[in-house]
Amino acid sequence: MPRQTIFLPKTLTCLRGYTKAHLSRDLLAGVTLGFVALPLSMAFGIASIPENVAGGAALSPPTVGLWTAIIAGFLISALGGTRVNIGGPTGAFVGIVYLIAAQHGFDGLLLATMMAGVILVIMGLARLGGLIKYIPYPVTTGFTSGIAVIIATGQVRDLLGLQTGALPPGFVQQIRTYAEHLGTINAASVGVGLGSVALILAFRRWVTSRIPGPIVAILAASIIARLLDLPVETIGDRFGAISAGAPRLSLSFIDLSRAPELVGPATTIAILAAIESLLCAVVTDGMLGTRHRSNTELIAQGAANIAGPVFGAIPATAAIARSATNVQAGGRTPISGMVHALTLLVILVALGPLASAIPLASLAGVLMVVAYNMADLRSFRWLLTAPRSDAAVMLTTFGLTVLIDLSVAVQVGMVLAAILFMKRMADLTSVATIADGSADDPSDAVLAPLGRSGGAGLPDGVQVYAIDGPFFFGAAYKMRDALDRISRPPEFLLLDLTRVGAIDATGLHALDELRRATVADRTSLLLIGVHAQPFTAMSKSGMTDRFGADAFFGTVEEALLAVEDRRRAGATDAVPG
Repeated sequence: MPRQTIFLPKTLTCLRGYTKAHLSRDLLAGVTLGFVALPLSMAFGIASIPENVAGGAALSPPTVGLWTAIIAGFLISALGGTRVNIGGPTGAFVGIVYLIAAQHGFDGLLLATMMAGVILVIMGLARLGGLIKYIPYPVTTGFTSGIAVIIATGQVRDLLGLQTGALPPGFVQQIRTYAEHLGTINAASVGVGLGSVALILAFRRWVTSRIPGPIVAILAASIIARLLDLPVETIGDRFGAISAGAPRLSLSFIDLSRAPELVGPATTIAILAAIESLLCAVVTDGMLGTRHRSNTELIAQGAANIAGPVFGAIPATAAIARSATNVQAGGRTPISGMVHALTLLVILVALGPLASAIPLASLAGVLMVVAYNMADLRSFRWLLTAPRSDAAVMLTTFGLTVLIDLSVAVQVGMVLAAILFMKRMADLTSVATIADGSADDPSDAVLAPLGRSGGAGLPDGVQVYAIDGPFFFGAAYKMRDALDRISRPPEFLLLDLTRVGAIDATGLHALDELRRATVADRTSLLLIGVHAQPFTAMSKSGMTDRFGADAFFGTVEEALLAVEDRRRAGATDAVPG
């Protein structure tokens, strides 16, 4: 990619040759997405803000969700590095946003969101977008499935109509609260909620995917509840009327004295936004055969999360389901995403007050379907049959996400995955020795570099070790263990590094330790087949000078010839002249 376009938004680079036909498709896709995003945005807003915190917001939770989709949806599309990513509040954020709001209040959540935006911009400018692809699949599956459980757990109250009051944060606490209030189940809420789930699934499977099932389910639930006067709680009952006016711009939440306590939550939001947005970009690239600009996308995510809190919006990122729907609806450029945001704005202004009649049980049903889709049970079951280390990483990340919080889960999951990866790499590195004419490891793969069989023909007093694989800190102990088994120091020790493509500081330290030990034992240490990276690392650390130019050889055969020459020279020097 040319350097001058690396940070340019797709709106500036993918509209060449844009025609009326392209515009009509983008307009249709954007309007469709506006109606798809409407119930999801309200539902995510409600699910993300605890009731005892909602009073600190200038807008009601459903309105907060809508304005998040409007502001973030427009900016992510206008400034982003993808053609079709659709931004807004997502299910992935529900658990962590709920916890941050419960612990730090709504102003704390807004400040953490803005700080996360700054972190995302820095990540993009530092070109860290490519690093997201190194997050292991078991980690992403574990925390995604854990988030799905958190979303579903948070909707049980509204789905069953339980009279619990404000829900406490935390999976275990919520389950305990539900158990204590099972006697307050509302049959009408159960019927509305499960009916909404059934209608969404039916539309998806038997009717058409072009008409948003959630919209149909919510409209049907609202009409039926009103006509039959069902005793179900609505958005208006809990949060009051949805305001159709614009939010007041405010920076009153910025309190730099609180910044230190919010660094952790802000970092979690930033990492999660980066992961989800770039995974979304990969998915849509696969659907369209395009290429995204990861760093530009991070900058756009950052801009959206910096601007959003000024309008009272919660964290936002690209949504995989809505972005995929955009592609299926015909969207091909960022224009569709911007139209989606403007459509939401028109709906909010024109129909906002009517949304107060939507039953909360119906929105809970919508989020239950979202949680089920997010859980991706097929991948979860498949990973359970994968190598035990991968299954352990996934289950650990999943358990910590559900029982503790997402930030701890991602950190522990990444560390555990890294440790297991290093162990696997260390397992691939072997240290084989051929000493005194007998092979400790007679495998052809290890003996091949020696050009010999079973150590045949090695002179007395010569020992040869072959390291096979990267020589890094996870494998250095193997050489130490092998050398510790030497009962008597040899006259010549040959270390074959032909199959060592890379070495790190610990490997260099192990080599230097070996050099010092051989000097003390009056043993000549010869290095064989040192590749470019190990040789460069040794040169920069001054080790090549300490070993001396006469310690390096291309092959074992050359080293053995040198051994014979040195012995002859030594014998000649010992004969009186």
